[in-house]
Amino acid sequence: MASVPQLLAEPLIRDVPDFPKPGILFKDITPVLQSPAAFQEAVGLLAADAKKHGAECIVGIESRGFIFGTPIALELGLPFSMARKFGKLPYERISEEYALEYGTNIVEMHMDAVDPGQRVYIVDDLLATGGTAAASARLVERLGGHVCGMGFLVELGFLEGRKNLLGYQVDSLIQF
Repeated sequence: MASVPQLLAEPLIRDVPDFPKPGILFKDITPVLQSPAAFQEAVGLLAADAKKHGAECIVGIESRGFIFGTPIALELGLPFSMARKFGKLPYERISEEYALEYGTNIVEMHMDAVDPGQRVYIVDDLLATGGTAAASARLVERLGGHVCGMGFLVELGFLEGRKNLLGYQVDSLIQF
């Protein structure tokens, strides 16, 4: 991806110490969302990346992936589908379990969220360990889709999430 525009520079990502628990330095994206220019720029850059990879569908990962994924889908005139936490989808669904630092979690998609052969671009606000994104990619593939790329606003490189996403094209706008 191209160099980071001024509007998405580090000051718009707020550090919140000891959240959600002591010792964690949380990267808060709220200031980006509160700046219409920065938010529009982030959506535009991620949409350009999705277009470059030939996306035919955008999948947003709950919940902040919805914030970025829906305007990307609208900008590109593409369908939007959700990868949601366990038990949140009302229709027939498939599930994928993935590992967390302590325990496991489950992400789900509707059975008709992706068409067979469809090129899917997965979006989330933050790439940390890559577990949720990898599980979402497996769901897309189980539905017959092809993950053409993944886009993130922020990447925490020190957590090495890309190692869990080997074989996928991964792009992020801001790296820490």
